[in-house]
Amino acid sequence: MSATAPEPTAVQTAPALELRDLEVAYRVRGVWREVLRGVTLSIARNEAYGLVGESGCGKSTAAFAALRYLPRNGRVMSGSILVDGEDLLSMNESQVRQLRVSKVSMVYQNPTAALNPSIRIGDQVAEVYALADGGSDGSDERAREMLSKVQIADPASVMRRYPHQLSGGMNQRVVIAMALATNPSLLILDEPTTGLDATVEGEVLDLIKTLREEFETSLLFITHNLGVMAKMCERMGVLYAGRLVEEGPVADVFDRPSHPYTVGLLRCIPRGGVRKDKETLDTIPGFLPQLGADLPACVFADRCGLAEDICRQQEPPFHRVSEGHCSRCHFYDRAHTLPRTTGAPPVLGESARQEPVLQARGVQKTFHQEGHAIHALNDVEFALKEGETLGLVGESGSGKTTLARLLIGLSPPDEGSVVELDGAQLAPTVSKRERDQVRALQIVFQNPDSALNRRFSIHRILGRALTMLTGQRGEEREEHLRQLAHSVRFDVRLIGARPAQLSGGLKQRVAIARAFAGDPRIVVCDEPTSALDVSVQAAILNLLVELQAKQKVAYLFISHDLGVVRYLSDRIAVLYLGRLMELGPADQVFESPQHPYTEALASAVPTAEGTERERIRLVGEIPSAASPPSGCVFHTRCPRYIGDVCKTEEPELKEVEPGHFWRCHYSAEQLRELQKTPPKPRV
Repeated sequence: MSATAPEPTAVQTAPALELRDLEVAYRVRGVWREVLRGVTLSIARNEAYGLVGESGCGKSTAAFAALRYLPRNGRVMSGSILVDGEDLLSMNESQVRQLRVSKVSMVYQNPTAALNPSIRIGDQVAEVYALADGGSDGSDERAREMLSKVQIADPASVMRRYPHQLSGGMNQRVVIAMALATNPSLLILDEPTTGLDATVEGEVLDLIKTLREEFETSLLFITHNLGVMAKMCERMGVLYAGRLVEEGPVADVFDRPSHPYTVGLLRCIPRGGVRKDKETLDTIPGFLPQLGADLPACVFADRCGLAEDICRQQEPPFHRVSEGHCSRCHFYDRAHTLPRTTGAPPVLGESARQEPVLQARGVQKTFHQEGHAIHALNDVEFALKEGETLGLVGESGSGKTTLARLLIGLSPPDEGSVVELDGAQLAPTVSKRERDQVRALQIVFQNPDSALNRRFSIHRILGRALTMLTGQRGEEREEHLRQLAHSVRFDVRLIGARPAQLSGGLKQRVAIARAFAGDPRIVVCDEPTSALDVSVQAAILNLLVELQAKQKVAYLFISHDLGVVRYLSDRIAVLYLGRLMELGPADQVFESPQHPYTEALASAVPTAEGTERERIRLVGEIPSAASPPSGCVFHTRCPRYIGDVCKTEEPELKEVEPGHFWRCHYSAEQLRELQKTPPKPRV
């Protein structure tokens, strides 16, 4: 019989936050449905606690409950919430508002939505001080000082701007400044870096770490990025269907996961540089139970590969795995033996065809705005072979999406640009291309909610694509539609549903099915997994690999998640300010020697192993494409800056190793030697 541990207790007498047997429900169609089921956790002063789990597990509900900011149909059914030892549920509305002003702050996932678009940045930050002090005296100066603390270089100028005039990273810094302005004892961060580039994410995470130490603030960090969790938190809790199923020090949970759900989450992410031809990502079978569903004694039993009768009849207690590490599983000591749900990776045979299926030469794109020429793409060249995946990475504003839209004909390139499909030049816009060319080149967008017509059923969405791309109608189309749904693992019983009735993963499967309706030669994938949980992401990546193996389709895969890019890609292209800075085999691009820009991107990515190299900080933000720097466009931010040659001479894209190209004045030998040690910060 295994030893058991009591429910998690407070870390100290007055933790920053303590939830005791918290039960929260939402009223839906007149019925109260459970969301949190007896959650107990505590966060000590100056401790960072992470909360992970799939969308719908109750993470954000726990955060809003800690602020007593549940929606109107939400209610705390039982339990208690203590902030600095004070009972939140016994306070009146005035006391709760005062607590939000003085002790608890929150940073939301979308910083742009969290800021008022009609009020200048300075007024919004100053308002926090005015509310806290009961007056506006000195609030502007304090706002300026706080913006400086969050590493905004020119706070006086930023204070005069509106949110839409700032980048996503800058807006997130502003939100963090507002959240920390009153020195709260608890800061709640709900997916604060999900939509940010790798470099900006790294900067924001480092900033949060620094400010947390300065203000001695406790963190409740909600994320589905396990690499971020490993970097930012000391302890973590794993939430499933509103139940805390595992808790402990982050290093212990990652090294010795003791609940099958945690094991499944960790297997979903591409760790240790694994590639698609070496290993299939594991997935968690089934789906999260619906809101308020009647669950077995162990809430995870219906999806667990280790479940036995006892799991459905007797709720497991919190077993003590080690000091501070607990698991709510009857078989915690053999959770690591959870059977894999996926088999060997599909055989990705090399194509006998030598000629590229897609060729881009001298591609340029210029936008005109308020009399200024904005050079979004400048002399981009690459080739894509049959059955190959080319990963495209770079910060926001580098031209990735512009290139994607140009290739599929949604945006015409500048005159003189050449894009060829099977050796034949494509017309600049999709309306002027032949049906076979449109069929051959398709796209999967980042957000399926925006890409799918919410008024149409899935049957109509896919049927319309089949008719337009193949001309099929009647029974022939219906049979093809069923085969298409089966090929992307979409339940045909849901074919009559509308997009709003589906989960994010199912909607993305529909988007992929629509792209494959005409048997494409090339599919452009523009951030197709960035908004998905790791479990859904793994299933989508496995699906893309399987479809590629069957149909020898080529992918242009755009993402800021370099771990995903490395797993899926055969070659990597790195864009900066519309220029191709590096191009080569994935293993070479991710290992030294590499272009200094690629080096900085790779160093910024937190890993679930917690072994990322020292982060290389880039100076400032990406320059404007309306006025790019002279010489090498990267020289203003380059950590390996040489001197005047970088300012005056633009380097050519040269082959430094077989199949490996970069745009840099350094040779491969010079960079290989330099990259043995981190660069000194530029002043």
